[in-house]
Amino acid sequence: MGVARKAKKAAKGIARQFARKEAVTVPILEGSLLQDRRAIITGGTSGIGRAIAEAFIRNGANVVVCGRSSERVTSTVEVLGEKAYGTTLDVRDPKSIAPAMEEACRLLGGEPDVLVNSAGVNGGGKFGAIEADAFDNVIETNLKGTLLVSQEIARLMVREGIEGNILNVSSSSALRPCNSPYTISKWGICGLTLGMAKTLVPHGIVVNAVAPGPTATPMLNKDGDDITKPGSPIGRYAMPEEIANMAVVLVSALGRTIVGDTIYMTGGSGLITFDDIGGYDFEL
Repeated sequence: MGVARKAKKAAKGIARQFARKEAVTVPILEGSLLQDRRAIITGGTSGIGRAIAEAFIRNGANVVVCGRSSERVTSTVEVLGEKAYGTTLDVRDPKSIAPAMEEACRLLGGEPDVLVNSAGVNGGGKFGAIEADAFDNVIETNLKGTLLVSQEIARLMVREGIEGNILNVSSSSALRPCNSPYTISKWGICGLTLGMAKTLVPHGIVVNAVAPGPTATPMLNKDGDDITKPGSPIGRYAMPEEIANMAVVLVSALGRTIVGDTIYMTGGSGLITFDDIGGYDFEL
């Protein structure tokens, strides 16, 4: 291929990457896959957690949304409708977990058979400029909170002989070298998912994780109107509904043989870097 042709192809590739990506229409998984299931979702008032709550309800589940702000919990439940309930929970506070889970059971009318650990925060800086308090906030929310809530629910499910699912929300950051509290926490969640899965599957409790790439959520200051992401091979952010559809599959009967896995939904970001774009044209 001549130099001029290569340059033209490279230019087209770059133009595709920087083209404005409007909000995409996501096919909605809706039906009875989770009929009469009882689910608890931490971090369920915003972003991916809220999208998962909506998807679970569309598929027949009753859902308790947990969040730190009582006002946001209340407003979320009002929007989600009659199968939605809410309780406040700060996953950083070990003493608050058991009472919140007891309240969730009361609201659901029985013990849960699904737990989604979606509570998470970003921040804390990068190596060389990480302060102890910022590190603690991220680790205690993302990793320690996931561990402690999972232990509480797992003990309840095992004691009552309930077969079900625990789904952790990790991140494509778990594919990268750890240089921030956030990436450390997401690496930890992937390892914790493996350990929980091996421990709990003999009791009929299936544990997996979903690891989104950059997603159009408030955490990344995205509202879904312009989801352009030049550094992604698909050229855009993922939509929360796309992650939520996968969550439905993973906790349904369709996913019973997926055990201890982390399902990456990166738009190709976990496979290709921005430097690769335009360097691997498919020749017809």
